[in-house]
Formats: sequence, C-alpha cells, structure tokens
Amino acid sequence: MSSPGQNSPVVTALPAEVPGDWRMVRRLWPFLLASAVSLIPFTVFGMYLVPIAAAAGGDVAEIGGLRGLGGLAALVVGFVLAPLIDRLARELVAAGGLALLGVSAALGAVGNVFALAAFCLLIGASTSILAPSIGAAAADRFRSPAAAGRAATLVSATTSMMAMLAAPVLAVPGLLWGWRGNLLAASVVSLSLSVAFFWRGRGRKAPLYADGAERMSYLATYRELARIPGALPLLAVAMLRTAAFMGYLAYLAAFYDERFGLAPGWFALVWSLSGASFFLGNLLAGRYLALERPWISPEKLLLAGLGLAFISVTAFYFSPTLPLTLLLTALIGAGHATVAACVTTLLVRRSGELRGSALSVNAAGMSLGTFLGAAIGGLGLGLGGYPGTACAFAAITLLAVLLAVRVRGGPRVRA
Repeated sequence: MSSPGQNSPVVTALPAEVPGDWRMVRRLWPFLLASAVSLIPFTVFGMYLVPIAAAAGGDVAEIGGLRGLGGLAALVVGFVLAPLIDRLARELVAAGGLALLGVSAALGAVGNVFALAAFCLLIGASTSILAPSIGAAAADRFRSPAAAGRAATLVSATTSMMAMLAAPVLAVPGLLWGWRGNLLAASVVSLSLSVAFFWRGRGRKAPLYADGAERMSYLATYRELARIPGALPLLAVAMLRTAAFMGYLAYLAAFYDERFGLAPGWFALVWSLSGASFFLGNLLAGRYLALERPWISPEKLLLAGLGLAFISVTAFYFSPTLPLTLLLTALIGAGHATVAACVTTLLVRRSGELRGSALSVNAAGMSLGTFLGAAIGGLGLGLGGYPGTACAFAAITLLAVLLAVRVRGGPRVRA
C-alpha cells in the first residue's frame, strides 16, 4: 500500500471545482445535524449546572469539575481508537458515537453524582469518536482535495455555530420540561440518528480497504500518519492553539467583570461576539481555502491567523477601553478560527484514506490543549495577574507560530 504521506511532486486529481456552500449543505446535512446534536448534552450541563448540582446533592464547583472527566476520556479514547477510525465504514463509526451519546444523555438525566460522572466520561468518549468520523465522512463525499477540505471545514463551522446558538435554542424547551427533558430529548434524537447512520452504513467498505489495499497494522497507522508532510507540526499547532484559546475563554468572564464590571447578562453578549467571530472566521477561511488558486496558500494563511491571534491576545489584557477590548475579542476569535480551518483543510488534503485517523488524533490533541490552557492560564494569573496571563497565552501562541513555520507545502495538486 502506498503511503499517504509520499511526497511526490505532482498529484493528478479530478477537476477542483468546489460546489457552493448551500449545495454542500444539502448533500451533507445528516453529518451537519449529527455535529450539532453532539454539542447539546454538555451545553445543557453548563446551562443548568446550578439546578443539576442541587439535584445531585453537591456544590457547583464539585459537580462542575466532573466536566474534566469528559476531556480526559476524549484524550484517551481519541488516541487509542485513532488507528481504528478508518477500518470501518464512516457511517458505522458515527452510529457508534451517536449511540454512546444517546446513552450518556439518558444517564445524565438520572441526576445523581455517579450518573453524572458516567455522563461526563461517556460524552467525552462519544465526541472523540463522532467528530472525526463525521468530518472524514463529509470529506469523502467529494473527490477533489479542495472540495474535501471544504466539506470538513463546513462541519467544523457548523459545530462552532451551534456552540454559540445551542444555549438560546435550548432555553425555550427548557422552560417546558427542564434540564432533564432537554437531556432526554437529546438522547432520543441521538439514538434515532444512530439507527439512521447504521442503516446507511450497512455493507459499505472501510475507506482504508475500499480499493482492495493490503491491511495496515495498528502501529503502522501511526507510522503512516507521522510520514504525512507537515502532520506532526500541524497536530502540535492545533493543540497549542486550543490551549491558548480555551485558556483565554476560561478566564474571559472574570476579566470582563474585574476590568469593566460587566454583569453576567451583559457578558452573554460578549460570549456571543466571541462565538460569532469564531464561526464567521472558520466559515470564511474554509471557503477561501477551497478556491482553486487562493492568493494566500493554506500554510501562509495558517501563519497569518496565528500572527493575528498572537498580537490580539497580547494586547487584550492591556486594553484601556471597552470598545477596543470588544474588538480584540472578535479578532482573537477570528484568528483562532482561521488557524482551525487551515489545520483541518491541510490534514484532510494530505491524509488521503487516513483522514479519519488524522482527525481523531487532532481531536485528542485539542482535548489535551483544553486542559493545558486552563492550567497554564491559571498559573500565569496566579503569578502575575492578568499581565501574567497575557504572557502565558502569548508564549503558547508564539510556540505555535514557530511550529507552523515547519508546515511546508505538501504535494502540488493538478486540477
């Protein structure tokens, strides 16, 4: 079997015409729906943390801390299962992730401490399976590298959009049936989608063996991933970018409260601004990268996004006025979204039939980044206040810039 990382000078491909976004949405809507549903259980957990903690008989900090179990599960399951993602039909893998999601949401509705701990663990495990499988499945629907990369970034853009919209979307039904009703509804939808994906995936071949290629061992999959041009620095950039961004978000409410006295209701608008800028940045960057001959290559756009994120986060904690701080909040979201789109696009284009494995390792690395970001940001805050936090996140982003320089151009694709 030829390595997906072979760096031949020219790769012959089908015409690189990329369908419009609406055409792609019509073709990919089951995967986009699965992506949106995957965010509901943890969003409910965050929205209703106070009544959930009361129902479980624990304090908010204790119950809220259980969310860390989800990140740990995503990290472990993502790395362990990465070589297996491409050995089954994408729809079957997605069906398994959706089934696990549905079971976990039903467990969360039980409401005691043990059920909530299992809920957090299983949510992390299910998303680490579901996210790379639906991203890779969406990419597989298109033959040209440009269209495949665009399909994967469209899935990630939908995820970021739903992260912003999930809370208000869930608020109205929550008035009717409470947080338990929201979780049970999420369970029903997830299990229904699981059955639909399983039905679609019956009899389909795994991408890795679709052309009758020889079987690849578990460890050989990791060796092949390491040979993909730029894969290792790309994965490191994704982890560091996530650490900087998620760490920054972890202390965002506290910063706005201390610096500008922003109450939680007003801060919700700031959160929406950050989410909207990330969504638009991811959507537009992914669309730009799908052009046949983009003026700026994905590798250069990756560096530009990191540069914007570095300058913005460094200036953010020293901003003297609220309007300037809001502008910097939007720029930070847009910069990180651009980097995320570049990483996804490059991994999908360069990984070939191993794109599911590559996206799985990437998701696991980002889970690790989420933990590191909160810890490093807290260390900076403890040692030097918000200037220390600025230095911590700037240092992480600068390290990502240095690694991004090593992401050189991969094989040229002839349309």
